[in-house]
Amino acid sequence: MDAFQRDDLPARELYALLHLSPDASDDDIKKSYRQWAQVYHPDKHQTPQMQDIATQNFQRIREAYEILSDERKRQIYDIYGMEGLTSGLELGPKLKSREEVKAEFERLQLRQEERRLAAHVHHRGSLLLNLSLVEFLQSFDMPKINGFVPLSLMAMSTEVQAQVSKKDTIVLGGNMALRRGLGGGSVTLVLRRQLSPVSSVEVLAMVGFRSILSFQTSRQLSAHATGTLGVTWSLRDGSITLANTWSRQLSENTTGNIQLVIGPDTGISVGWQRQGKKNAGSGELKVGPAAFGASAQYIRHFSSKSQGRITGKVGSTGVEVEIGGERRVSEHSSAAMFCVLGLQGVSWKVRFTRGGQKFVIPIVLSTTLDPVIAAGALVLPSSLYTILKMFVIKPYNLRRKRRKSLEQRRLTAAQVLDARASSAKAQLLLKNVAERKKQKQAQRQGLVILEASYGDIRAQEQGVDSINDSGLRPEDDDSDLPPPYLDVTIPLQFLVDDSGQLQLHQGVKKSGLMGFCDPCPGESKQLKIIYSYQGHCNEVVVGDYDELRIPQEAHRISSGQIPSEHLNQVD
Repeated sequence: MDAFQRDDLPARELYALLHLSPDASDDDIKKSYRQWAQVYHPDKHQTPQMQDIATQNFQRIREAYEILSDERKRQIYDIYGMEGLTSGLELGPKLKSREEVKAEFERLQLRQEERRLAAHVHHRGSLLLNLSLVEFLQSFDMPKINGFVPLSLMAMSTEVQAQVSKKDTIVLGGNMALRRGLGGGSVTLVLRRQLSPVSSVEVLAMVGFRSILSFQTSRQLSAHATGTLGVTWSLRDGSITLANTWSRQLSENTTGNIQLVIGPDTGISVGWQRQGKKNAGSGELKVGPAAFGASAQYIRHFSSKSQGRITGKVGSTGVEVEIGGERRVSEHSSAAMFCVLGLQGVSWKVRFTRGGQKFVIPIVLSTTLDPVIAAGALVLPSSLYTILKMFVIKPYNLRRKRRKSLEQRRLTAAQVLDARASSAKAQLLLKNVAERKKQKQAQRQGLVILEASYGDIRAQEQGVDSINDSGLRPEDDDSDLPPPYLDVTIPLQFLVDDSGQLQLHQGVKKSGLMGFCDPCPGESKQLKIIYSYQGHCNEVVVGDYDELRIPQEAHRISSGQIPSEHLNQVD
């Protein structure tokens, strides 16, 4: 499990507070409550200050126990969280079991989803501008023509999709194209209905440059196979085209399809698609009386933001290879650039996508396949991108991310200071017991927590030098803000059991543990622990919701030696 993900799951603070698994039994809840009550009960402390601290934390423990020990309250909390408890959710006589509560919750979610779909509208569009660098350069040797633009093709399309009900969808679209003074366009209307979970029908009407009327039905034939049958009538020449497609899932990540078309463009095509974690590929072979062709595509995902792509096409119309990559520049935007090499020449294709809008600009560099131009067209963009990424894009993204983080930290600074003060008080009550456990473990070379930090561990490891080297302005200084990480050595040592083991449960956010808090709200958090066991030094980093079990042999660092600054803790 990635240690830097899963910050969007339910926090389950009450389970963390009592150090319980979400699957804990009633006996486990009672046992944990009694153990924590012995630590935080006000009568266990002498000084007024310690009694006040104990009272505050004992109240938290008691409230958590009252909710988790009540079967119906726990059911609501497990599904709705604290919001369900504080909003006065009514449990009628029909909601007696966990399954019934869950079913009611899913029913309410379904209603909300239906309302959302009924009001939701998707809009997509594209703009294609075909520029010719060859014609632009040739224009300098020709008599000047007023308003000359090296634009050989311009095409636009737009589509609006509306989910009018759970089963019905309407799509209205249009497109137009202009090539060297000649052009045309069309308007399309699509009505789509889901007849059942396994079948649907679709009616399409297109009027304009190409006028057709089409009917198509799809059905899931089995758990791994789908069939589609369609008929299209041309309103211009009256021709009819029949199409039949069969798709089947060949493996977990691979699907295959066969399509048979009977009509003016009779032919058969066979294709496959494979989608993996890092790699994806597809291929298609088309055969017909008038033409044939084959294509293949390979995609490599370098990260969650960038990918490379190679596409090859061969057929009766020529040979073409497309090489390039795409990168996500923001949450809703991406930019891509491809080099196209073929018998028709060399060109670049620049594409920018924002939401549902797509802008494509092909630039013709040469009308022949010139090796020199082709090599330059391949090398120049990648070299330029590498330089820009190293000296412009990466530093900019780091500064932008850093400033957003600083803005969030400034907004939550007061909240974090209060939370840190509360966690410090909670740790104060745990300190004596944790110290006794540490001494006991040190005597038998057991589990001793040398150092533990929770929060933005990357920021802690980068330190001040990397911040000063990142080009931040004086107003980006964070010296007046609480650090985005918290020392949790004491509470973790307290949680070590008598057998010398420490376990943090899966699916429970660690900020809810006693002595913990959220030092950086809105940011991903990790837990880093350096501990000694059997005279060896170990280190582990886990995500906020990941399970932790220590000690483990896999955590031992290469040298195995305990740092000198921690030797006094294990002597």
